[in-house]
Amino acid sequence: MKLTVPLLLASLVALPAAAQLKVQHLQSADSGIASAVWAGDTLYVSGKLAKSFDGDTRAQTADVLKQFEATLREQGLGMGDVVQMRVYLVADAAGKLDFAGMNEAYKDYFGTAAQPNKPARATVQVAALVVPKALVEIEVVAVRGLPAKK
Repeated sequence: MKLTVPLLLASLVALPAAAQLKVQHLQSADSGIASAVWAGDTLYVSGKLAKSFDGDTRAQTADVLKQFEATLREQGLGMGDVVQMRVYLVADAAGKLDFAGMNEAYKDYFGTAAQPNKPARATVQVAALVVPKALVEIEVVAVRGLPAKK
């Protein structure tokens, strides 16, 4: 049987149904973005800010991580399923970038005896965030693990 080039290419590009990803956007009508997007077993969670901007970097980071914990739980995941994290930090009113404060709050959720997994992480300084007085914004990617073997 002789295959033509277009037919050969089409057979190489076509994916079986099991290999195609199901994509689900978690969004509300009153928001301009999805709060999270499932792509297969991977959950991409949009950046979150603290609910209150009165606290310092450590307090705002703790609030954001607590929000992620709740979001992940709603989706059947936990903090141990986070594989990547991006942290955006702003200097406080005195011009001090508090990386140490952010890292202290981070250590309460990652690399603990109860939850030893640590995600790949990038932390960058930014000039400002979308909300004045916000000192930290974080976004995460989590992956649903394989079922436990019996």
